[in-house]
Amino acid sequence: MALDSNNTPLNSLGFAKSPAETRVVVAMSGGVDSSVVAAMLAEEGYDVVGVTLQLYDHGAALAKKGACCAGRDIHDARRVAEEMGFPHYVLDYENVFRDAVIDEFADSYLAGATPVPCIRCNERVKFKDLLGTAKDLDADCMATGHYIQRMMGDAGAELHSAADAARDQSYFLFSTTPEQLDYLRFPLGHLASKAETRKLAAKYGLSVADKPDSQDICFVPNGNYASVIEKLRPGAAEPGEIVDIDGNVLGEHRGVIHYTIGQRRGLGIGGLSDPLYVVKLDVDNRRVIVGPKEMLATRTVPVREINWLGDEPFDSRPEWHLSVKVRSTRPPTEAIIRPLGPTEAEVELTSPEEGVSPGQACVFYDPNGSRIYGGGWIWRGN
Repeated sequence: MALDSNNTPLNSLGFAKSPAETRVVVAMSGGVDSSVVAAMLAEEGYDVVGVTLQLYDHGAALAKKGACCAGRDIHDARRVAEEMGFPHYVLDYENVFRDAVIDEFADSYLAGATPVPCIRCNERVKFKDLLGTAKDLDADCMATGHYIQRMMGDAGAELHSAADAARDQSYFLFSTTPEQLDYLRFPLGHLASKAETRKLAAKYGLSVADKPDSQDICFVPNGNYASVIEKLRPGAAEPGEIVDIDGNVLGEHRGVIHYTIGQRRGLGIGGLSDPLYVVKLDVDNRRVIVGPKEMLATRTVPVREINWLGDEPFDSRPEWHLSVKVRSTRPPTEAIIRPLGPTEAEVELTSPEEGVSPGQACVFYDPNGSRIYGGGWIWRGN
């Protein structure tokens, strides 16, 4: 049993008092993960308050499957709260979400970047405004259904990868600050598999036990980024030229927003002897630049807006030897991180990565363990 500095027993959330005296706000998306967290804590006797965010027009999305925070999901979260007997609130964050997440997503995509809006949502909405609401409700902490682990180290709370590597969400949570980490709890991070989560949902008799996982970005139906951008920024899909690295025109495209760095399919420039890939997007001149696959290889990655989670200042050393992820679907690769200041660095990859694009995150990992040391945003092309 864990004890505090006065040898007082700590409850499962790390507080030296009974669960009944510990209030925890659970961020409930309506999916199985956050529902299990809420049910688990309610069964343990905690003073649970469920909160669901309405992030966009859920009336339009009511029949849409595969996305969180839509109307169906709000209903499911409310039903779980009723089943487990704790209060549940829905907060209208549509304006905040649009200003903090959707508008930047549209603008950065139009600028030729490959944005990751789920990270910005965690950073600017869930772990900022919602966390503030939890404190306003006098909660001792806020819990979520994310697959990541919070562990106590010598210098305080640390962020660690989930036990189940297949479910690990550390790439999307690197911007969690030390202050937020002090307040957050992730009760599912130690589970070995998603199957265990579903077993718990069945154990608690939850109506969402067999609910499918969400797949898409919540405001991007079917993963069709371009159609969303066209609605948000009318006229954005203006046609232009597809050119090679020497500027020779190879064809026409139907709008830069339909292309991403590393793309090969759908270019409409057949008949060439060697396959070509999108290596750069020239937004100002409405040009898609293509080249051979080797041009996608990147060894040096400039990173800024760094959120550092180490025990000593980021720029206290000339370099850090860590592992990094430059895309959520790639495994970590060894790298040398050279600070250029407290929030900016040059990252040298020991093995070149393909398809590195501005707008993606570069997340720092312990090469010999599970700890996450933060990360930053890639901001220039090759």
